[in-house]
Parts: sequence; C-alpha cells; structure tokens
Amino acid sequence: MPYHSFEELEIWKRGCRMAVDLCRELASCPNFSLRDQMQRAAISIPSNIAEGAERDSVADFAKFLRYAKGSAGELRTQAYIAIRLDLMDRAKGEAFVQELRELGAMIQGLIFALTKSEN
Repeated sequence: MPYHSFEELEIWKRGCRMAVDLCRELASCPNFSLRDQMQRAAISIPSNIAEGAERDSVADFAKFLRYAKGSAGELRTQAYIAIRLDLMDRAKGEAFVQELRELGAMIQGLIFALTKSEN
C-alpha cells in the first residue's frame, strides 16, 4: 500500500468531506452539547488517520486507524440520536450513517492490509 502522504488516502479525503458536511449541517443545531460532540467526533476521524499516517511505524498507524474507526462508531450513534430528537433531517442523517458505515469498513480494510503486511 504505497503512498507518499495521507492526503492521497481516499479514507482521509472522504473523512474530511464528511466532517465538513456534518459541521455545515449542524451549524444551526440548538443542542450545543450534542452538536459539539458530533463535530469533535467527525473531525477526529480524518485527524486520526492523518496523525497515524505521519507516525514512523505500521503499529502506530494501525492504532490511530482504530481510533478513527471508534470515532466513526461514536458519530453513527450520535447521528441516530440527533435524528430521533429531530435535530437532523432524517434523510441527511441516514446518509451520514451510511457514509460512516462505509468509512468504518474502509478503515478496517486498511488496518487489515497494514497488519497483514507486517506479518
């Protein structure tokens, strides 16, 4: 899996797009604590991918990818809650959930590829 920079990674690109879209979607959300937590989780996904990619070891990269995957799961849960509280449009919320499922699967695939190549 050769690459020169995390900016080349599709999971990083999609994570950034999703974070920007989510922050825009929640800009007027009146529930500050949920909005803040969701934005933090969204931003954490591409941030952890980038931080792990910049580390000097495959083990560290895999560890930070696991953090990113955990943040994706956290954000999926929060999206379900936001939908049920009518703080997020159902269709948009479901689209975020789907994107987060796909990101989680992509992250898991990269973890597998990294750890397989290490053995």
